[in-house]
Amino acid sequence: MQPIIIVLIILVVLVFIALIKTIQVIPQASAAIVERFGRYTRTLNAGLNIVVPFIDSIRNRIDLREQVVPFPPQPVITQDNLVVNIDTVIYYQVTDARAATYEVASYIQAIEQLTVTTLRNIIGGMDLERTLTSREEINAALRGVLDEATGKWGIRVNRVELKAIEPPTSIQDSMEKQMRADRDKRAAILQAEGVRQSEILRAEGEKQSAILRAEGEAKAAALRAEGEAQAIRTVFESIHAGDPDQKLLSYQYLQMLPKIAEGDANKLWIVPSEIGDALKGLSGAFGNLGGGMPGFNTGNQGNGATERREAPPVD
Repeated sequence: MQPIIIVLIILVVLVFIALIKTIQVIPQASAAIVERFGRYTRTLNAGLNIVVPFIDSIRNRIDLREQVVPFPPQPVITQDNLVVNIDTVIYYQVTDARAATYEVASYIQAIEQLTVTTLRNIIGGMDLERTLTSREEINAALRGVLDEATGKWGIRVNRVELKAIEPPTSIQDSMEKQMRADRDKRAAILQAEGVRQSEILRAEGEKQSAILRAEGEAKAAALRAEGEAQAIRTVFESIHAGDPDQKLLSYQYLQMLPKIAEGDANKLWIVPSEIGDALKGLSGAFGNLGGGMPGFNTGNQGNGATERREAPPVD
């Protein structure tokens, strides 16, 4: 009985193993290459698949999703004989699992080497300045060459990016000095432009201020003259309305004499000849006090003539 039990157990195990090898579950976005006696038979797609156990075998399982592969820095010589290190990143996707398995031994290594050689060919025709400023051009050229070469491998290169471009240390120092000089130059230009604009604005402000001040002074002078003219007109009208006589005018003149005599420089007076007649009338009004005011000659020098008299000093 024991040998029969052992045989049954072996048969059950073999059946279980056969079932495992018969049923193949392929995940989504994956593919599997099936070989029969070492020869390609078919490609298993995502889902549940049945294969012949112990006859069919799974050669390779391939991820069909887009892959990102960074490559280490590669030294590249530019057209002006400068060595720069360039880091690249490749975005690719397997479109044909059979071609990716049988057309190339290792498509990752093949893509890396193709990228390096293509990059050296492209950068070799550019100088350093163009290399640093033409990333889009380099990316497009790399993608075109890689996409054409990897098409027969069942690979589609979706995108190529230059992650970093590192020139030599001496060139970096020179570039930093040049950039610093350019920044200082721009700063000096901006400062000079600011000073210039400030001076222009200040001059414009002073000009507008002077114009407004002159206009204000002109208006003030006009208003002042108009006020004085109005005052004179009012006084004249008041005097004319009051109808003053010669005696009142003489009295008003005598009241103004002390103000005229103020100051040490007032040594010479211009006295109208008509004042003599006024003073005579005024002296007559006060009771003929001595026949006129002393110190004045009331004789006329003709109609409208004036006399020049020296005023007595005022203490």
